[in-house]
Amino acid sequence: MRVRTGGRRHEEYDDDDGHGHQHSPAGPRVARLLTLPALALLLFPPPALGSYSAEREAAERAAQGVGTFPALPSGEPLDLTLAEFGSRAVYDSERSLKGRTVRLTGFVTRDDDGTWYVTRLLVSCCAADATTSKVEVRGADAPATDTWVTVTGTWRPEGTLGTDTAWPPVLDAGSVWTVEEPANPYEKR
Repeated sequence: MRVRTGGRRHEEYDDDDGHGHQHSPAGPRVARLLTLPALALLLFPPPALGSYSAEREAAERAAQGVGTFPALPSGEPLDLTLAEFGSRAVYDSERSLKGRTVRLTGFVTRDDDGTWYVTRLLVSCCAADATTSKVEVRGADAPATDTWVTVTGTWRPEGTLGTDTAWPPVLDAGSVWTVEEPANPYEKR
């Protein structure tokens, strides 16, 4: 029921025990409160996603279908993104990476057992939709977590193609170099 009092419009509501009470419009106050989170993000932007985000994502790699891939270019080492390397290592029935020397760049992440990975976050649109691409590195000491590195080495086939046993792919390191973080630290899908 709407009631006019003193030129201002109020609405009368009955609560659960039947007693009516009046409310004044709260719209402008609520709108001001809703701007606080947006203002906080503008004044204190979150840091770029890193190893914490990558470690949280479980290896949810369902079989996407094993098949063939286009031929790789000649020359070595072969510069690949982590996503390209991972796709070929896990799903390429021709095993085109076998015997090839590749070069991968990303940041260092680790498991609790000491296993380390060169990792990159892949985005379609923005950091909010980021997923992880990582390659286990063997045969080299791990730099500090979140350090950007370029790793050169050869693929070590493990597991059954197209299954979780082939994930994450493994690289036998020939060399590991510390590098500067790229201007765009994310790979595009």
